[in-house]
Amino acid sequence: MKNSTADPSFLADKYIFGAHQFLWKQIWTDEDLKILDEARNLGLSLFEVSLGEDVHFDYRRLNSHARDLKMELSIGPGNVWDMDCDISHDDPAMRDKGIAWHKKIIERAAECGAKAYCGAIYSHPGRVCRREPLKEEMYYAAENLHLLAEFADDFHVRLVIEPMSRFRNHLINNALQASKLAVMADHPNLSINLDTFHMITEERDYGQAIRIASPKLWGIHACENDRGVPGGGLVPWTDIFHALQEINAPVRVMMETYRTGPDGFGFDRGIFQNLCPDPVVFVERGLRFLQSQVR
Repeated sequence: MKNSTADPSFLADKYIFGAHQFLWKQIWTDEDLKILDEARNLGLSLFEVSLGEDVHFDYRRLNSHARDLKMELSIGPGNVWDMDCDISHDDPAMRDKGIAWHKKIIERAAECGAKAYCGAIYSHPGRVCRREPLKEEMYYAAENLHLLAEFADDFHVRLVIEPMSRFRNHLINNALQASKLAVMADHPNLSINLDTFHMITEERDYGQAIRIASPKLWGIHACENDRGVPGGGLVPWTDIFHALQEINAPVRVMMETYRTGPDGFGFDRGIFQNLCPDPVVFVERGLRFLQSQVR
């Protein structure tokens, strides 16, 4: 096994490096545990698996395999998620459906042994209302995030919200908005994850954005401005790691993009360049660059 970060169960190191399953494939199955082995051998100690209505596998089997590898897991709601399930919607029926759906995914995350449930949980990716966010939307989101954070805490799963760009959602686009929502939700089990891709259109100062989110920061999704391998693009990595170094807690740095090339599904996710034809090469190059920034 190659050199890897510290045992994630102790969170001994400052930086916990990981990757998202979407570098490899879209739908996780019981046949994919070997991907965890591959990720661990590449030097990663964190891995995110995506759940949804189209995803079916043995959650406890994943839990056991990850524990054997000392691999920390997080769960995202990145596959099929009904647009009617939205905890900030003005329709109370949709809010109720959203709460029920996220509770179900949180329970599955706990079965997987995941430490966190991370995504645009405050609304729904792809819901972009061409108007100013309503005060009621923020109130509903905060109220229901508090409820979900409390529910997740009972399962020892951290609830993590991620701002998304204006092209994916109209409610929470940047670190300041996410921080304000976290304050409104007012629960110690609620954290924030930033994404270097979404930040490119929504933040003028990456370092300042990280400092704003730092009291609640769980980690960052790392890729370039085109969703390619970290390094060589427009993302100001020096500013990012200077700001991260000021945080007196472990920081998760997870590479995220979508598998491209003939065996990939990038086109389905709006990527029309071949940015990740080989997940192993992506991780090797990305991890080498990110670790150089730490040094």
